[in-house]
Amino acid sequence: MKNQSLVTEFLLVGLLDFPRLQMALFLLLLVIYAMSLLANIALIFAVKVNIRLHTPMYFFLLNLSALEICYISVTVPTMLSNFVERRRTISLTGCMTQIFFLHFLGCTECFLLAAMALDRFLAICHPLRYTALMDGRRCILMASASWATGCVDSTIHTVITAQLPFCGPNELKHFFCDMPPLLKLACTDTYKNDLVVRVAGGLVGLGTGLFILISYGHIIIVILSMKSSLGQRTAFSTCASHLLVVTLFYGTGIFTYLQPTTSSSLYHESTVSLCYSILTPLLNPLIYSLRNREVHGALRGAMSRHLKF
Repeated sequence: MKNQSLVTEFLLVGLLDFPRLQMALFLLLLVIYAMSLLANIALIFAVKVNIRLHTPMYFFLLNLSALEICYISVTVPTMLSNFVERRRTISLTGCMTQIFFLHFLGCTECFLLAAMALDRFLAICHPLRYTALMDGRRCILMASASWATGCVDSTIHTVITAQLPFCGPNELKHFFCDMPPLLKLACTDTYKNDLVVRVAGGLVGLGTGLFILISYGHIIIVILSMKSSLGQRTAFSTCASHLLVVTLFYGTGIFTYLQPTTSSSLYHESTVSLCYSILTPLLNPLIYSLRNREVHGALRGAMSRHLKF
């Protein structure tokens, strides 16, 4: 070990897989990044300017949009910079920084989605007590707890990963620094690290996922018991967007972090993780806004007022 030089930077091999498509990939990433920022900022703006949207559901949606802006900003600017500067490396410090924020934001999103499921459960299953149970103070506490828990979880992951020795090779088979491919490069046994990743993933991901499933189990029972078909459609429409976002987020997350890590699966993992880290921040605000007339009305009203000036 003493005769081996420690790795100080990693080569992102995933960016070299398509050398003839470098310019096309750069433009595609730039467009997706710009559209994602615009969509999430527009959703935040719509919620802030319309007092009718100052409800618990939209408060959590505002947090989710802010999170998505941070999420896509962790990876895409570095990738765009690498395309422009024609380099494919990232420093060890930069790699640890990406891992910290990816896990921080990913864990936080799990709890925010669970809080949104709780909000829908109370609104549909206990409508008479909803206002009292989901007041502003409780909403702020739940959102703050989500961000704080994500920070603690990510700090644990980053600290134990930063203590691993990396002696070479330094080719990271991914588009950015992520835990599964990085652990493959450590020149020591990573059993404990793999165990922490899977246990934390089980406690956070599966725990919040199970909570969401149970919440929607009760919601479906209540919706099916409604005598009015219009009431059933209205109740389900308030949950459809959230269910779609949950399916997209948990489906890709489980595929990436909870399946056994093998060399043959790393390519598929990097492709899936690229989708959820880049496409999900774009799709989430579109899913919520396209199905929501209140958001449409808020955006049109805000735009018309500003155009008058």
